[in-house]
Amino acid sequence: MARRRKGDPVNGWVVLDKPVGTTSTRAVAMVKRMFNAQKAGHAGTLDPLATGILPVALGEATKTVQFAMEGEKIYRFTVEWGTETDTDDAEGEAVEESAERPSRAGIEALLPSFTGTIMQVPPQYSAIKVDGERAYDLARDGEEVALEARPVEIDRLELVDMPDGDHAVFETECGRGTYVRALARDMGRALGCLGHVQALRRIRVGPFDEDDAISLEELEELSHKDAGPEALMDVLRPVETALDDIPALAVDSTEAARLKRGQPVIMRGRDAPVLQGTILVEHRGMPVALAEVSQGALKPKRVFNMT
Repeated sequence: MARRRKGDPVNGWVVLDKPVGTTSTRAVAMVKRMFNAQKAGHAGTLDPLATGILPVALGEATKTVQFAMEGEKIYRFTVEWGTETDTDDAEGEAVEESAERPSRAGIEALLPSFTGTIMQVPPQYSAIKVDGERAYDLARDGEEVALEARPVEIDRLELVDMPDGDHAVFETECGRGTYVRALARDMGRALGCLGHVQALRRIRVGPFDEDDAISLEELEELSHKDAGPEALMDVLRPVETALDDIPALAVDSTEAARLKRGQPVIMRGRDAPVLQGTILVEHRGMPVALAEVSQGALKPKRVFNMT
């Protein structure tokens, strides 16, 4: 007899505006509790220092997390010049200082060299695994962590503001695996003035942006309203929101039933020669499965269990 899961079968995305000082894990746990959801996950960790978009997947939406994480991310961040820290942000201890300060012209001249595919060494205080251990755990134990440079994609890097000589505000659009803290560190070194991230805000993750975001405080208020669970449910975005960039195919009830049983469906008609790769299969507007098109057949990879 299967063990019954605790919580309710809540399915969808919450576009959370994570506050400063809260870990992503704790934020997800709070959302899960408020919705009394059986399962929860998120699309991309934010450091405790960072604020902004943390897409929280509930229930069947957790099966689409990888698609959200593969989407472009946009960050706005402030670099404080003159000090490099062991964590590459304001939470760390200073390890080196400089009296030099960059000019606007110097910064703008540098930006093209940090755009495109670049090699980046992750911060010592990161979740990268070294011999099975998290780099941040080794660093906290006082061990020197030698992390290898790896390619990351930075599509856009712009200087937004220079409020004073010690600070500069940037906006960047980058791919998965990019560390903004490392970007600030490396720009500081290249400019000869050193630097670290003083403030960081993520303003977009794939299809999720600030226009859709809601704070933990607002969620708490909704959870205590007289309207009950319905008020919270109005916040949920559909499971398939993270799949906006992949093709969708509608099937009939017989084909949907086969796919839900893990059985392939032969493709016929105009879609047969056109579709390829991963697609979202729907029936009457509801997601049925994520499937691969192979040899003229739809082969289910992830089945959605939604009514």
